[in-house]
Amino acid sequence: PRAELARRAACKRCRDGCADRTPVLILNISFWLFVQVYDTSDGTLIQPLKGHKDTVYCVAYAKDGLWSPEQKSVSKHKAGSKITCCSWTNDGQYLALGMFNGVISIRNKNGDEKVKIERTGAASSPIWSICWNPSRDERNDTLAVADWGQRLSFYQLSGKQIGKDRMLTFDPCCVSYFTKGEYILLGGSDKQVSLFTKDGVRLGTIGEQSSWVWTCKAKPDSNYVVMGCQDGTISFYQLIFSTVHGLYKDRYAYRDNMTDVIVQHLITEQKVRIKGRELVKKIAIYKNRLAIQMPEKILIYELYSDDSSDMYYRVKEKIVKKFECNLLVVCSDHIILCQEKRLQCLSFSGVKEREWLMESLIRYIKVIGGPPGREGLLVGLKNGQILKIFVDNVFAIVLLKQSTAVRCLDMSASRNKLAVVDENDTCLVYDIHTKELLFQEPNANSVAWNTQCEDMLCFSGGGYLNIKAGNFPVHQQKLQGFVVGYNGSKIFCLHVFSMSAVEVPQSAPMYQYLERKMFKEAYQIACLGVTDADWRELAMEALEGLEFETAKKAFTRIRDLRYLELISSIEERKKHGENLNELFLADVYAYQGKFHEAAKLYKKSGHESLALDMYSDLRMFDYAKDFLRSGDPKDTKMLIKKQADWAKNINEPKAAVEMYLSAGEHMKAIEISGDHGWVDMLIEIARKLDKAEREPLSKCAFYFKKLNNPGYAAETYMKVGDLKALVSLHVETHRWEEAFALSEKHPEFKDEVYVPYAQWLAENDRFEEAQKAFHKAGRQREAVRVLEQLTHNAVVESRFNDAAYYYWMLSMQCLDIAQEQKTEMLQKFHHFQQLAEVYHVYHYIQRYTEEPFSFHLPETLFNISRFLLHSLTKETPLGISKVNTLFTLAKQSKALGAYKLARHAYDKLQGLQIPARFQKSVELGSLTIRSKPFHDSEELVPLCYRCSTNNPLLNNLGNVCINCRQPFVFSASSYEVLHLVEFYLEDGITDEEAVSLIDLEAPRLNRIHLDAQSLRLNDSAVIIEDDDPFTAKLSFEQGSSEFVPVVVNRAVLQSMSRRDVLIKRWPKPLRWQYYRSLLPDASITMCPSCFQMFHTEDYELLVLQHNCCPFCRRRIDESNQ
Repeated sequence: PRAELARRAACKRCRDGCADRTPVLILNISFWLFVQVYDTSDGTLIQPLKGHKDTVYCVAYAKDGLWSPEQKSVSKHKAGSKITCCSWTNDGQYLALGMFNGVISIRNKNGDEKVKIERTGAASSPIWSICWNPSRDERNDTLAVADWGQRLSFYQLSGKQIGKDRMLTFDPCCVSYFTKGEYILLGGSDKQVSLFTKDGVRLGTIGEQSSWVWTCKAKPDSNYVVMGCQDGTISFYQLIFSTVHGLYKDRYAYRDNMTDVIVQHLITEQKVRIKGRELVKKIAIYKNRLAIQMPEKILIYELYSDDSSDMYYRVKEKIVKKFECNLLVVCSDHIILCQEKRLQCLSFSGVKEREWLMESLIRYIKVIGGPPGREGLLVGLKNGQILKIFVDNVFAIVLLKQSTAVRCLDMSASRNKLAVVDENDTCLVYDIHTKELLFQEPNANSVAWNTQCEDMLCFSGGGYLNIKAGNFPVHQQKLQGFVVGYNGSKIFCLHVFSMSAVEVPQSAPMYQYLERKMFKEAYQIACLGVTDADWRELAMEALEGLEFETAKKAFTRIRDLRYLELISSIEERKKHGENLNELFLADVYAYQGKFHEAAKLYKKSGHESLALDMYSDLRMFDYAKDFLRSGDPKDTKMLIKKQADWAKNINEPKAAVEMYLSAGEHMKAIEISGDHGWVDMLIEIARKLDKAEREPLSKCAFYFKKLNNPGYAAETYMKVGDLKALVSLHVETHRWEEAFALSEKHPEFKDEVYVPYAQWLAENDRFEEAQKAFHKAGRQREAVRVLEQLTHNAVVESRFNDAAYYYWMLSMQCLDIAQEQKTEMLQKFHHFQQLAEVYHVYHYIQRYTEEPFSFHLPETLFNISRFLLHSLTKETPLGISKVNTLFTLAKQSKALGAYKLARHAYDKLQGLQIPARFQKSVELGSLTIRSKPFHDSEELVPLCYRCSTNNPLLNNLGNVCINCRQPFVFSASSYEVLHLVEFYLEDGITDEEAVSLIDLEAPRLNRIHLDAQSLRLNDSAVIIEDDDPFTAKLSFEQGSSEFVPVVVNRAVLQSMSRRDVLIKRWPKPLRWQYYRSLLPDASITMCPSCFQMFHTEDYELLVLQHNCCPFCRRRIDESNQ
């Protein structure tokens, strides 16, 4: 800092303290017994303050106005020692008192002591000045303390010391802070005021006096300092803080807080702070080197790496020596000191290697680059001489000599041109080789060449930035500060103490080159930085100028693929020998929308067809007609087609259809008509088309189907002769009668009809019909799959009667398939037959347990539950409940007197999970059955009609005789044991022969079911003779556990009456089953479809109720097929 004396006044004696009250005007000075208030602007005494009876040592204002000149009385507090100084904290809440005994007392506003700081050696170190740091940015309040132990110390409000004591070389009498707390003023016995950092680092002397300095203060928010001396002198100084900085390309280094250096990367805006403990006097930066001059040494730093964005510096060398110089420059291996007319080159070890002595004062010096250790310097002198010096050469090279002093210099990137700013604020540009003055511009204070463009420079002055390209006029824009660098589109500007990178579009110089059709030079300027609009303008101008290389680069910058494709196609055509520039320019005009100019060039170059295509594509058909070749039907048709396309796009479909038809484009006319639903137009087109035009006719049929006009679609398919499509049409529209009729005429379409028909029936929940349709179509697997799904659904939904019916249908389906897969399908047949019977029986059990009223006699429910229980010896099918079965059996057994069977059923129920609704009934029944005798009623015991054995009601063998093992034949309604015995034919007897041997007397037909087989007695009962040959065949070997079937020969067959025999005529591969009635007076009826046996009366009643067989649902009016 540099201090200039602003004002000096003489007083009788300035003893101890002064204090600024207001930011600008008032200065309070304490004398022995009174206080005087001065105006700092002109030194005038405002008023004296009297009333003190003892010496006034110090004065301090509280920030909250605790005392004012108008106040008549103040509160007083005693202290343990003489108070020599005082200071208020920023918020005015605490007052620090410095004592003569070296103690510091910190008190609140009421005068109560809060902190007492006792220091080592305090008795011999009176405190003569203290001051709180006024900065509000500090985390803690900091108190600066100066004592006559020649120490400067710092304390927190809590009394804790900050850092160590700073030793002084004099007795301090006064200490104070600048307004923002960045600097400290200190004066005393050394007869001067010194400037310190806030950490206590001495920076320099502000002013020297002839006696001790007893007080010093900084004017608020300014760089003015006032000091008072022992001899009564009051001096007023202004501090001037000069800018210490250095710049190299995009790195800027500057001093901060007098001791720190900040390096700023102007492009990335990164900053790094290098902290120091001494005053920074000079800074120089070059590439990866940074030199910092301090009072007693020079530090040389280097970057950690060669990365251009690296911002980390480390100390490379230290030159511990005091240097006095005006300018400092650093190179790769040297530092250059400028001392008036002398330049000295020193190595990093501090050894002087070279020295140059100039004719005049050195006004400007700059490193212009070069190999390490051989860099070049550009030097400007006050006498106008400009030299180039190499650090490894003792001889300076004179570049040129001008008549005016040099203020600023810069050399172009190729080192062919030199720009000079002289003391008359004129910018002069010279050719270095010819020494010729190329041009000059006024109002310049600094100049810089663009490092990326040889012919561009900028200079500043008069509040304007001036950019000059080549020999074109200067382009101006407002800018405050000094231009110090120009890199691409960025201009580095120093304004006051701030360096900034200003982005400046290079539009103006680019357009200057464009005006002269200098496209390559304009492109170089644009690369420095212009807007997208400028790039587009450059690209268009270059394209129209047929400078395709520049245009291609410019369009690439703005990513315009459309024009890049145009340029690529032109370049490809040029490679193939095409060189008509008029044609190329016509294409360019067409792309730019200058259609009439393009058409003229097309015509001029003999390419009228291109103009025709262009106008046609643009829907400018009136202009297109001007370029039609006379009478060319091809061009006329093409034009009509394009006009139709245009009519379609502008939403005039009817006109488009008419144009397409006239141009022969039937498909497009059909598509438009179909999309708009114009059925009349479509049928008109279809009827006019020849049947050989299959594709458009098929398209018409497609739209007829889509528009729900199957009649027109059928007519169109018939015209084409596409029977398969016609069948598909009938199927898709569910016109099954027409489809069936067509399949009858053409059997090859049978699958295409019946399979979709079956699927449609299934989708509409007509599954039984769907199954039959699948079967008719020969799709046995699909038929079986439908039945299986129906069966499963019926079981899950507890529709057990339906489940029985579907299982019976499944079994018959398997029997049909058994022709091909005999073993597997026969197993399934028997399994499904058994399941059908089980579910048929369980239907009655389920109705009995679920419904409130029973429709069956107790004997029937008893027989049904017994039959079902004996059928479930191996496994229980899905949906069938053993609890319901046993519950029904227990109740009916108890009611009919079968107490032993009832007790067994109740015991079995105890081991099962019983529903809550049955729980009470089962428990009560289990108790009451204990009171009944442990036997069953003999009337209920079933009789075997083969061996006449009474079988127990609970049979472990199932539904067979325990003696002869003959299977029982049950009635399919009451489930009583029928008086039938199954017999088998002797080997060698066929079914046809057996029927012929039996008496073929036809049985009487029932009036309800004409085709059912019945056994009915005449008026006179038929009695089987004891010598009946069949009766002899009923015998078997007693005690055998194997079933021995009844096998008859031809003689026995001949003795049988047709009325006594029932035959189950199963289709192949099954054999027929034969049954002989042993009680001809009891009539039995067999269903000819499912072969289930019934008492004739029961069958007739069921048929009357349901009009069909209760098991297979065969209607009585169906033929026996």
